[in-house]
Amino acid sequence: MSDRSYDSIVIGGGHNGLVCAAYLARAGQKVLVLERRHVLGGAAVTEELYPGFKYSVCSYVVSLLRPEIIRDLQLPKYGLEILPLECSFTPELDGPGLVRWPDADKTRREIARLSKRDSEVYPLFGREMAKVGRMVKPILEMVPPDPTSLNPANLMEMLKLGRLFGRLSEEERILQAKMFTMSAIDFLDEWFESDLLKATMGVSGIIGTFQGVRSPGTAYVLMHHYMGEIDGAFRAWGISKGGTGMISQAIAESAKNLGAEIRTEAGVAQIMVRAGRAKGVVLEDGTELTARHVISGVDPHRTFLGLCEAGDLDAEFLASIKKFKMRGSSGKVNLALDRFPEFTCRPGDGMHVRGDLAIAPSVDYLERAFDDAKYGDFSRRPFMNVVIPSLLDPSVAPPGKHVMSIFVQYAPYAIKEGPEAWPERREAFGDAVIETLAEYCPDLESSILHRQVLSPWDIEQQMGLTEGNIFHGELSLEQLFFMRPTPLWARYQTPIRGLWMCASGTHPGGGIMGASGANAARRILKSRVRA
Repeated sequence: MSDRSYDSIVIGGGHNGLVCAAYLARAGQKVLVLERRHVLGGAAVTEELYPGFKYSVCSYVVSLLRPEIIRDLQLPKYGLEILPLECSFTPELDGPGLVRWPDADKTRREIARLSKRDSEVYPLFGREMAKVGRMVKPILEMVPPDPTSLNPANLMEMLKLGRLFGRLSEEERILQAKMFTMSAIDFLDEWFESDLLKATMGVSGIIGTFQGVRSPGTAYVLMHHYMGEIDGAFRAWGISKGGTGMISQAIAESAKNLGAEIRTEAGVAQIMVRAGRAKGVVLEDGTELTARHVISGVDPHRTFLGLCEAGDLDAEFLASIKKFKMRGSSGKVNLALDRFPEFTCRPGDGMHVRGDLAIAPSVDYLERAFDDAKYGDFSRRPFMNVVIPSLLDPSVAPPGKHVMSIFVQYAPYAIKEGPEAWPERREAFGDAVIETLAEYCPDLESSILHRQVLSPWDIEQQMGLTEGNIFHGELSLEQLFFMRPTPLWARYQTPIRGLWMCASGTHPGGGIMGASGANAARRILKSRVRA
């Protein structure tokens, strides 16, 4: 095999591409990862854009990263350390806000201020959601079955799925059906009466989607985030020490130790296809590299509409890919602060600010934020999820200084002036974020040393995510499981022989999970065995 010939070439050095490469290298393949940017990680990247301050530029929290991947790739050996975010704080302008503490009794007393009934129901809700999460967990590792196939192996997969659902009680089946069909708020309405509690919990149903908390199907997205775990604890979230990019770096180091080759600043211009089979790639500098398997770690639109020639794919397949909804709806603001940010309703550096903070004071507030987006504008008073990672990890900021990471919805890619107008509107969007947050944290504006504002257009341009969609495609019901990214081609294979998909545009979807990369690697290795 020549220096330009490989068993597998992975396009894109995002975390899923790196996971896939690591598993293939572990199986003895000669693997090459090609990353367009100077830094690995895709959206899971850390960069020092202001001296001494390390931003987790896009992805900033972790929970969904599969424990088996951490074990298999020995990621702690390569620097992975997850620091738990143990609290969830929703500040208010005219009240003390709501904190969900690591102590269950303390949380119940907190909720009892809002509703005694809710404080009694809350533990039960958590147990039921944990059951659903554990039921869904095995599905994350499944290759989606083809519902049209009569192949015995595929029928066994369908039978396995049926058995999984068959183990559920009648109440659990009803709960599952509701989560796949209801809105996040309609679902929570069946459990709780406090508006602040429902708003706080309901935001998990809209993360990264162009939908409101009252949109049908958002209850599933809420469940998607409940599937996360850290060290076996469900619904646990954390940050990576050193920034989110350390997750990608740990996976990359593991992959290299297993024999994979990784190149940065090596953008792919085209996938070479001959007689219906992928033969390799052409780099942006014209270099041709060949491989038995070409594996795309970029999103379905960029893969099939950008890197493939239209003539290599049939019109029906291309039409289905064009219909695959991207609809980026989120922005990101990263701040370097010269002092600790005080929240008026609960001042001081306590445990309440050492978790995540949600600007979600009411359900109507969240729905009004979506109303702006529906009509082609960013939210004037947006939902925000805020983390101050420097409180847990002093390595990301100088002593006494802080980094603030702000995830923002809504910021639609397709603003009414057109996506290309985002550079002119970017700073106004950043101003809306800071002004809204400053209502809760009055000294914020005067403490800002540097800010980075990313619209979905910026995320597309910098990270290569089509329309800035952080999940490589919406997690809507018609785009899940054996329909992700399109029916008949949801098993990591593509219509082009030898071309595979391994990123979040495939099952099980988005978040720093790694499951798509691991599942794709297993599928590729099985195809080699059968061949």
